[in-house]
Amino acid sequence: MVKQVRKPLMAGNWKMHHNHFEAIQVVQKLAYRLEADDYDRCDVVVCPTLICLRSVQTVIESDRMTIGLGAQNCYFEEKGAFTGEVSAPMLAKMNVQYVIVGHSERREIFGETDEVVAKKTRAVLGAGMTPIVCCGETLEEREADQTTEKVSGQIKAAFHGIKADDIAQCIVAYEPIWAIGTGRTATSQEANDTIGVIRSVIRQMAGGAADQVRILYGGSVKPSNVSELMGMPEIDGALVGGASLDPDDFAKIIKF
Repeated sequence: MVKQVRKPLMAGNWKMHHNHFEAIQVVQKLAYRLEADDYDRCDVVVCPTLICLRSVQTVIESDRMTIGLGAQNCYFEEKGAFTGEVSAPMLAKMNVQYVIVGHSERREIFGETDEVVAKKTRAVLGAGMTPIVCCGETLEEREADQTTEKVSGQIKAAFHGIKADDIAQCIVAYEPIWAIGTGRTATSQEANDTIGVIRSVIRQMAGGAADQVRILYGGSVKPSNVSELMGMPEIDGALVGGASLDPDDFAKIIKF
């Protein structure tokens, strides 16, 4: 199968790591390690914690870096009595370009349902940003041959009622829960097969828009396995966790 021409995207999800001083240093070191042609080949995104967004935004813009800024989460209401939450329009005002939606840690730890994920997806799109919609199965679901059912249901719920043109602008990240932060990685063929299922579901919902949607793999991505993963025809990039905290490792992944 010939790989479709979709520009790869490497997004670093820093999760709850780095204070704002460390975040500035990491993004500066990352930019120093990248060359102009790296950005020509691949879109690069960093997703720091909420309190670091302003600091990272400032250094990206002041140093004229070609690095996209992403947030790890948002709420689906524009404003109101929602203590501790931040809305999509608030993030957009800070020139945030991407928002991770429905990460398994949000689903598993904080109880986010498919309905909540769908609302957040629409909120991010409505604010002019790009959602990175996450899906993935547990180890028990994989061993019970329920992977297709699980990810298909998550994708159908997230994009329900969204126009095909808007779906085309979205990014999907397939992250098998059993491979996140465990050191275990789905084989490149397993990842490619599941991402192919995801794309077929999107095709059922949005027709040819499915060819435009970039679908990333996440789950213990590191310099040693990124080339093999990126050699697969359906994989368009990676949502990188632990390895993105180190600018040397993340730069190697970007330069795959």
